[in-house]
Amino acid sequence: MMPASSNAIMMTVKGGFIAFSLFAALILNMLPWSGFWLMLRPDFLALAVVYWCVYHPGRLGFGAMWALGLVMDVSDATLFGQHALAYIVLLYLVIHLHRRILMFGIKHQVAHLFGMLLVMQLIMLLVRKVAGADFPGVDYFMPSVTGALLWPLICRILQWPERRRPEPV
Repeated sequence: MMPASSNAIMMTVKGGFIAFSLFAALILNMLPWSGFWLMLRPDFLALAVVYWCVYHPGRLGFGAMWALGLVMDVSDATLFGQHALAYIVLLYLVIHLHRRILMFGIKHQVAHLFGMLLVMQLIMLLVRKVAGADFPGVDYFMPSVTGALLWPLICRILQWPERRRPEPV
């Protein structure tokens, strides 16, 4: 997502806003979703992390991602380390591809994001399968689709505090 105009200058983002957005994404993940909405619920924390690592690389590290992944494991009552491993791999992919992602428009960014979210879900599925769980079905991959479709909205929301306000004339 590019700034409103090509010569617009974005303000630097404060660390407190990054922490707030990650906390809000964590809370959205922890809401008691059920039924059809649970099947569609994207991983909001993964989306926030991807945004911050694409548009502000170097602000989040592997230690923070590991800790956030463990918090998600505890909150979802899943196999301990499943989210942590998937988030670490996601962070590596985003760090490795962030310049490439920035070169493209929002439609191509959605395609990149879909692939990275799908890899993250495949890692979590592999960990579950190794632990002896059954295949949850094709619906298991719907959060990757909804997460990719929400990417333009997430970008707009997280870029809002960075936009410079027009100065009065």
